[in-house]
Amino acid sequence: MRGRFLLAIDAGTSSTRTVIYDHQARVVSSAQQEFAQHYPQPGWVEHDPEEIWTAVQAVTAEAMQSAAAAASDITGIGITNQRETTVLWERASGRCIYNAIVWQDRRTASACDAMKADGAEAMITARTGLRLDPYFSASKISWLLDNVPGARERAAAGELAFGTIDSFILWRLSKGRVHATDASNASRTMLFNIHTQEWDEELLALFAVPRNLLPEVHDCAHRFGDADCAALGGTVPVLGIAGDQQAALIGQAGFWRGMTKSTYGTGCFVLANSAGEALQSNNQLLTTVASRLDGKVCYGLEGSVFVAGSALQWLRDELGLIRSAAESEAIARKTGVVSDVCVVPAFTGLGAPYWDPYARGAILGLTRGSGREQIVTATLQAIALQTSDLIEAMTDDGFAPEVIRVDGGMVQNNWFLQFLADILKLPVERPANVESTALGAACLAGLCAGVYGSTDVIASMWQSERVFTPAMGDDQRGALLAAWKTAVQRVRSSA
Repeated sequence: MRGRFLLAIDAGTSSTRTVIYDHQARVVSSAQQEFAQHYPQPGWVEHDPEEIWTAVQAVTAEAMQSAAAAASDITGIGITNQRETTVLWERASGRCIYNAIVWQDRRTASACDAMKADGAEAMITARTGLRLDPYFSASKISWLLDNVPGARERAAAGELAFGTIDSFILWRLSKGRVHATDASNASRTMLFNIHTQEWDEELLALFAVPRNLLPEVHDCAHRFGDADCAALGGTVPVLGIAGDQQAALIGQAGFWRGMTKSTYGTGCFVLANSAGEALQSNNQLLTTVASRLDGKVCYGLEGSVFVAGSALQWLRDELGLIRSAAESEAIARKTGVVSDVCVVPAFTGLGAPYWDPYARGAILGLTRGSGREQIVTATLQAIALQTSDLIEAMTDDGFAPEVIRVDGGMVQNNWFLQFLADILKLPVERPANVESTALGAACLAGLCAGVYGSTDVIASMWQSERVFTPAMGDDQRGALLAAWKTAVQRVRSSA
């Protein structure tokens, strides 16, 4: 085995991070860089793929320098990424033909509605475990092929390649030698049959996506190819890939049925391990590939909230109510639980369990006495209340978690986690390493390299830092939940 470190590239929705770990999964160095969010029309969200690639190189070089690491010191690279975000590029040059269309983007809502009216959703859900929604990659690919001049003809001629962000980064790292993804990311495209573990020809025909656009699909722990860029200073194998939420479940040692994690990044995602059973939800939750290791598929039951940490960015960048996300905790401690003002941050529609792409955000219950503190605190509460919707749906599906492991940047906020435990009426467990997504990617690389002989070894390294236990009375909890459901109904497109 070469090297003494594992390197994780975590390409998120609002920033890119590289973390270097030793073989005991301890952080050696890290670097992070935000990149721009583009909103060309209401409901549209784009990224510049070149800016993402530039950020990947910059943070990787910085982390390598901080660790005083050479390429020969790196055992392997793991990649984790914002899922569903869609990129098309030229095979010959690697040039992207359009901005990346981000998972939050709603531009294909009417196209999805038309397909629903034609009765396509039942077949799509049966094969992919997903809802027919603009969230997923398939309709985004169709839009690009139909709206970028010459794209459909060039795709048919084999000149273009599609990838989610992991595939795009892998292509660039390998200098165009490798066009591949893993089963967890493939399962989020709405083109991949999660039961046969293959691209589905009927789905490709339905969305008019040529097969030759698509990457090869491998296990999450797999030797994808060799990375070679100036930031690394040499050649390093890419040994693991997983979508960000699946990587977080791995980083949280969620290897056994029933284990549940909730990640608070740009969005909020609750993912529960359902082992070998592809559960079908009665409450519009998603069935997805949690991991595929040694050819064995582990499924998950997932609820997706589109806006979590990005609501705090909105408070900071658009409203100017806070200077940093960390400031929200002090404000909430001073203000206490807010019962009159309710924020519904449906900026790009509502995800599970509503799946309403036309819903939009609102602040309800304002009076002359309402101010900055109430709005900031109510926004924090909204993120926990959205999580409650997911846990309620999961419980109704007969899959009731006993404890929630949390991760992501927001979970440094103790006030938020206590309110979350109160509103869920469940223990909330924070790990010693809250950046579980990057850790999961590194662990996949370690599994492939033989650094870790099994998932049991990874689980033995996981450490709890603090458990938040429910303390709120049932009457207060019930009143807050009732007010939240009323507020959500007010912003629904069908209301």
